[in-house]
Amino acid sequence: MDSRPPCDLAGQLDPRMSQEASDVVRDPSEVALAARKRDVSFYLVLVFAVGPIWSIVPLSWAYVVYNLWSGRVWFLSWHEAAAFGAAVCEAFFSIYYYQLSRYVSGPSPLPAGNLVELQAAFSRVLQAGLASLPEDGFDEETLEDERPGSPAEALTKLEYSDPRAIDFRNCLRIWFGKAPWSQIHTQEVYAWLYWSIFNEALPPLDSLSPAQRAALDDALNMIEMRTGSTIPRGSNPDIKPILLTLDPVNVSFRPLVWYLFVTAANYSIRKWCQYGWGAQFGRYKNMEYMVRVPEGWSPATGPHPIVFLHGLGLGLTQYKLFLTHLHETFPDRPLLVPLQPQISQDIFHPRFLKPMGRHEMADTLAELLKSLNWVRDVSNEDSDSEKETSDEERSKGITLLSHSNGSYVHGWMLKSHPEMVYRSCFVDPVTFCSWEGDVCYNFLYRPCSNGLELIMRYFVGTELGVANLLQRHFDWSSNSLWYEEIPNARDPARTMFLLGGKDAIVNAERVKRYLRSHGIRKGLWYDPKGRHGQALLAGGEGHAEILRWLRQ
Repeated sequence: MDSRPPCDLAGQLDPRMSQEASDVVRDPSEVALAARKRDVSFYLVLVFAVGPIWSIVPLSWAYVVYNLWSGRVWFLSWHEAAAFGAAVCEAFFSIYYYQLSRYVSGPSPLPAGNLVELQAAFSRVLQAGLASLPEDGFDEETLEDERPGSPAEALTKLEYSDPRAIDFRNCLRIWFGKAPWSQIHTQEVYAWLYWSIFNEALPPLDSLSPAQRAALDDALNMIEMRTGSTIPRGSNPDIKPILLTLDPVNVSFRPLVWYLFVTAANYSIRKWCQYGWGAQFGRYKNMEYMVRVPEGWSPATGPHPIVFLHGLGLGLTQYKLFLTHLHETFPDRPLLVPLQPQISQDIFHPRFLKPMGRHEMADTLAELLKSLNWVRDVSNEDSDSEKETSDEERSKGITLLSHSNGSYVHGWMLKSHPEMVYRSCFVDPVTFCSWEGDVCYNFLYRPCSNGLELIMRYFVGTELGVANLLQRHFDWSSNSLWYEEIPNARDPARTMFLLGGKDAIVNAERVKRYLRSHGIRKGLWYDPKGRHGQALLAGGEGHAEILRWLRQ
C-alpha cells in the first residue's frame, strides 16, 4: 500500500476517472501498484541456485561448438570425451525441450466451459461478500442456519462508496494487473469475460453473435452493479487483462541433468517405500499411485484410510519426510498417494503433458477407491439395502488430505463424489477465493522480489509440465470450491483448514475471512507467520496440528 497522503494519491489518478471515484481518494481499488524492490536474497538465489542450473545448457552448447569448430574433438582425453558426450546430450535435450515448449505454447486444448455451470459460478462470484456476515464468524455449536453464507442475496446496484463494492473492485482488478479500477475500460473487461466463458480471444465485437454479445453485456451490467461503478466505454491499451490459458506460456529452460536428478530421487524413494514400508506402486487406468495397507486392516472395522493429494514440485521427493511421518504415526491406517507426473517434473512420463481433467481424475480416483474396497459403491445399492445399512457402515469413507495444488483435486472429489469423503483436511488450499486472482497473479505474473519467490518461479512455476498444466489446462470454474460444496464444513472433527499468514501464493487473510464468515472457527488453524508448505514440516505447530486432527 502506498504510504503517501491521500492528496498525493488523488493526484496520481487517471484524469479520465469518474467524478465519484475522485471523491473517494482512500479507495484501495484506485491505488496504483507500487514497484517492488528486489532484496539481497533474490540476488543470492539468482547467483548461487538459478544461475548455475540455467547456465548448463548454454555452456554445453558453447563446449560442443568450440570442440567441433577447433577440431579438438578428435584429440580429447577420456574425461574430456565424457564431458563432451554429456554436453552433446544436453544440447540435443535442449532442442527437444524447445520443441515441447512450442507444443504447449499452442492453443489451449480445453473446450469452452459448460454454460450452465459457468453462469452458476459467475453468479456465485458476484454474490460472494454481499451478505452481511461477521468476519469473526459464528459459533459452530449454536448457529442454526446450516449454510449461513449461501448465495441467497439478490444482486442490486451498490453505491460506489459501499464497502462491499470497494472490496469487489479491489479484488477484480487483480485480473487486470492491479491497475486502478477507473483505468479499466469495457474492451478489456469484455476480453476477460469472453476468455472466462469461451476460453478464446475476443474477436471484434461486431462479429459476435447476438447471443454472445447479450451474454457479455449482461455480465458487464452485473459487474457494474456489483462494483457500484460505470466502467468507461472503449479501450485503454495500457491495461492488459490476465487471460491465463491464452497468454504466452512462460517456460524457463532447465538441463537434462536436472530431470535425471529428479527422476533418480523419485526412483530411490519409491524403492525405499517398497522395502521400508511395504508400499506398493500400481496403475489404475491412467492413474498411477502408491498404496500401503497395514497387515490385518479391515475395511469394516479398521480406521479410515488416508488419501494424500500432493501439490506442485518434485513429487515423492518433495513430500518424503511428511509421508514418512504419516507412515510412522499411523501404522494401522492405509495410505494412498495418487501420483501426478505433470506436476512432479517427471518429463519422461508418457502423460507428462497430458494432465487428467476434473471428471477423469475424480472418477478414476473414485473407481480406484471402490476397487480397494475403501468406500461403499452406492451406485450398486438399491433403496431397501441402503435402509438396512448400519450407522457404522455409513461412516465408512476416506480421510482426504490435500496440500496446495492438490486442493483442486480435493475439490473435484467433493463436487463429484462427496459421499466417499468422510473427513477433509486442506493445507495451504489454493481452491478457495481463486476467482479473485491472487493465486494466479502471485504465482505466475507478479515480478519476483526475493529469493523465495524466485525459487518458486524458476524451480516450480516456469517448469514445462507445471506451466502446461496451469497456463493451458486451467479451468477456473471447476477449480473454484465454495463453502456450500464442502460436506460438514463447520464440523471441526470432520473438516480442517490450515493457512499461513505469510503465504506468498495464497492470500491467506482473505481465505480466512471467507471461511470464518461462513461459521468455520474451531476447524480453522491460522499461523500469522506461516509460509506456504510450512505446516508440513516436522517440528512446527502446523505439522503437530495436522497429526492431532488425524488422530481424532
